[in-house]
Parts: sequence; structure tokens; C-alpha cells
Amino acid sequence: MTKKQKKLKDIELSVLDLVSVLKDHDASYSFQHSLELAQNVEKLGYKRYWFAEHHNSPSIASSATSLLIGYVAQGTKTIRVGSGGIMLPNHVPLVIAEQFGTLDALYPDRIDLGLGRAPGTDPITAQALRRNLQSSGEDFPENVLELQRYLSNNPDGHVHAYPGEGSNVPLYLLGSSLFSARLAGMLGLPYAFASHFAPTYLMEALRMYRESFQPSEQLKEPYTIACVNVIAADTNEEARKMSTSLYLHFLNIVRNTKNKLLPPVDDMENYWSESEKNMVMQSLYYSFIGDQETIEHDLGAFVERTGVDEIMAVSHIYDPASRIRSYEILASAVKE
Repeated sequence: MTKKQKKLKDIELSVLDLVSVLKDHDASYSFQHSLELAQNVEKLGYKRYWFAEHHNSPSIASSATSLLIGYVAQGTKTIRVGSGGIMLPNHVPLVIAEQFGTLDALYPDRIDLGLGRAPGTDPITAQALRRNLQSSGEDFPENVLELQRYLSNNPDGHVHAYPGEGSNVPLYLLGSSLFSARLAGMLGLPYAFASHFAPTYLMEALRMYRESFQPSEQLKEPYTIACVNVIAADTNEEARKMSTSLYLHFLNIVRNTKNKLLPPVDDMENYWSESEKNMVMQSLYYSFIGDQETIEHDLGAFVERTGVDEIMAVSHIYDPASRIRSYEILASAVKE
């Protein structure tokens, strides 16, 4: 199955929020502004608002992902809220079924369950999180199927998820390589690719997913989401300066340093070496930075090339008001 020809106006828009903790602020400040952003993008017509599970990082406050989903769902009315994703190897499938079954009972037909097989952290923290220290993700397909059974009508099961059973909370598989692409296709689930930090296999993963896709009760045709970095502003110059917070964030990853999200700087050349710059820019290959016209042109070309059904935008922007403005400009670029 080949990709469908898409235009920017044809796609859905969504948000991935890592709940960045800003320098000189605490997590509660970030939570408040996540809710504010969700309320604003809901008015703009965004389809969903997802949180990503990460651990042992002072710059990311989305570790208790299910709690944040409930917090934002309570403060909004129509936008879908979910995980992008729950790192399933860190959890017992039954507990996730119960958590998301509870969320679905509280906020019917608004909850998404995106699943990943990475730990979302460093190896030592992964060992602290996992019930089975020998697990390294090889049992991910079995865990997905187990979770799916708990959320479906399961009359023959000896163990049931209450609440959760019969809710059929929609599952999404996340990935940054080819493994989850093939699995999502075989299971007939929507597929989201993490091109915001792992761009290398995007095109091959989309092709593999479409070719291996088998219709399921949840999904009759392939559905693809690309997560990308978007930093939009009223001028290209302003957007480029705002983007330095994103570059500094990834520079911390390259250096394995643990800092909160830093405010923009005037010149990145004072902060990184040439080799560090190359590593950061390679990871951030699918970043769309500029004014509305630039975003419309560059993101439009990306959608035409990839044929994705949905763009999920993540933005490491220091100023909360500027972050809201960025998503306003992105919405305008798509509508126009």
C-alpha cells in the first residue's frame, strides 16, 4: 500500500508536550502552562494533546503521564488527551489498562493510549522502573496484545480490568526505528514516528508500516503521525532566536548534562563545538522554524513528501506566551 498524496490543508494538527521545566521555575509552573496551552490549542481546532513519559530528567516533568492526562482532560472539553507515549516495558499491562480505563470512564471518547517500547530514560533508571530486570523490550508485542485484551470485551479472561474492560481505548504504536512500524502494521494500529529526535528511519518506517498494514477492528486503513519540532513566530529572526532553547536542550543531551530548559541566546556558536553542532542538527533534522510563510512552505513540502495524516508538533520554547503564539501561527499556516 502506497502513501496517499497529501497537502498541508488535508492533515490533522496535534501537540506533544514533554512539560519542559524552565530555568528559575518549578514543575508546578510548567503544569499550569501545559493546561493553558491545551485550552488554547483546543480552541484552534487541534485534534489531540499528548504527554511523553520520561524519567530522571530535571528538564522534563511528564513522568507521571496518566496523572497529567487527567489534569488536562479535566481542564478541557473536546480535545483528545493521551500518551505519546506510555513506555510499556516500565509497566504492568493490567495497571495501564485500569488507569486508562478509569480515564476513559471520566472523559469518555477523549482518551488515547500511545505505546512505546523504549524506557524513556537511562539504563540505570530503567532498571529501577521495571518489574522484570531482565526485560529489554523483546516482550513488547505480547504486552501490547495483553493490554489490548484487557481493554476489549474479554468474557473468557480470568483477569479483568475494572474499569477498562470494553472501553476499547484506542491504541497507537510509537517508534523511532522499523520494529514498531512493522508491528503497528501487522496489528492494524495507527503509527506515530518520533522524527522530532530520530529522523533517520522516518521514510523507511512509513513505507514498511503501509506495506505491512492489516485492517483491524480499530482501524481499516493505515494512519500515520509524524512528530516534528515546530517553532513559529511573527518573524523568521524571532523564531530563530527562540529555537536556541531547543538547541541548548539537545546540547545537554549530547553532553549528558542535566539542566532545565534555558532561555534563548543570541549566538549558539558561543555554546557548542562544530562536532556538537553537527550531532544536534542531525537529531533535529525535521525541525520547522520561522514565520507563518516559512512554516507553510517547509511543512507543506514535508507533508507532500511523507504523506502523513497528522502532524504532532513539539516545541521547546522558553516563554509560555511565545509557545502559545507558535501554535497559533502553525494552525494558521495549515488552514491557509
